[in-house]
Amino acid sequence: MDRPDFLTDPALARVWDALPDARVVGGAVRDALAGRKVADLDLATPLPPDKVTQALRSAGIKVVPTGLAHGTVTAVVDGRGFEVTTLRQDLETDGRHAVVAFTADWQEDAARRDFTINAMSMDRNGTVFDYFGGQEDLAAGKVRFVGDAATRIAEDYLRILRFFRFYARFGRLPPDTGTLDALRSGIPGLGQLSIERVWNELRRILATPEPGEAVALMDRLGIWAAVVPEAAAVSRLAGLPPDPILRLAAMLTGDPEALGIRLKMSNGDRDRLVRLIETPRAAGSDDDLRRLLADHRPADLIDRTWLDGDPAVRQRLAAMKRPVFPLVGRDVVALGVPPGPAVGELLRVTRQWWMDGGCVAGHRACLIELARIANLPNMTTKR
Repeated sequence: MDRPDFLTDPALARVWDALPDARVVGGAVRDALAGRKVADLDLATPLPPDKVTQALRSAGIKVVPTGLAHGTVTAVVDGRGFEVTTLRQDLETDGRHAVVAFTADWQEDAARRDFTINAMSMDRNGTVFDYFGGQEDLAAGKVRFVGDAATRIAEDYLRILRFFRFYARFGRLPPDTGTLDALRSGIPGLGQLSIERVWNELRRILATPEPGEAVALMDRLGIWAAVVPEAAAVSRLAGLPPDPILRLAAMLTGDPEALGIRLKMSNGDRDRLVRLIETPRAAGSDDDLRRLLADHRPADLIDRTWLDGDPAVRQRLAAMKRPVFPLVGRDVVALGVPPGPAVGELLRVTRQWWMDGGCVAGHRACLIELARIANLPNMTTKR
């Protein structure tokens, strides 16, 4: 493995200067070992939170107490945040939350993590500490729970969905029988989770480059139906780009707005899901496509071609400029029509004539038609 770029990150170096025993943990180590882009850099340390805060502030680093109850502070260097968490052990878990105690034992902290590929740590020299065979699993494409799968799942039922997110990203070997049994047995616990956490994981699964195998396995185990029964057509996932809302729309068998509300989607995601279902299929001549472009968002029409499996129309739409009706209210008033409801009606009728003609008539041609419709033959159409 090449040395990760973050080992020479000057901002991280300042944190390491203040906390020399700290290590980068979790996803950053996993992604670096896999040769993938590293997003967030999280660190762990055997120091308790008050000592961490003192050391960082003594080094002139801003400290934000983002999660003191769980031993987490954020070190802010040059506007960037680095989460620093004291090593922990779980005292109690209820499937959603954990009561923790601080520890100085790195292996004990790693033992509470979900999967072997997420339980590794790395010091500033690039030494990897791997207590549970994460490097071998990562190289083999095996997503494996740390310790007993059923125990890890019972600690936090979200790990069922996290399993499939990492399986979609890193998995090449099928899960063993024990893991499959634990995943299936944990289904009732999914009801304990907040819907926001569920949708966040589903969204991330659907955003992976190739989620088809993971979603198909979720479906076979009954997990997919347990969390999103409104999207039962999982076979429609094949061939779609890594766009979670588009992929969800392709699988949808229920009401899109109701699903968006139930999953507590953002307004933007929910509205887009609805538009994807309600947008008509694009087909026909160039005139037909221009008429559709005049009435619908080009992005929605292009998205819809993915659902309809029509790459040729997608290319045609992408090459077209969206037509815009060239008249506005002041054009009607300028012809001598008094302001009022008649202005809107004349625009509506003229626009329909423009649409019927394939949305190609220009400003002057539309003015002439407007004057004809308004029975104003003596009005000049020159502007």
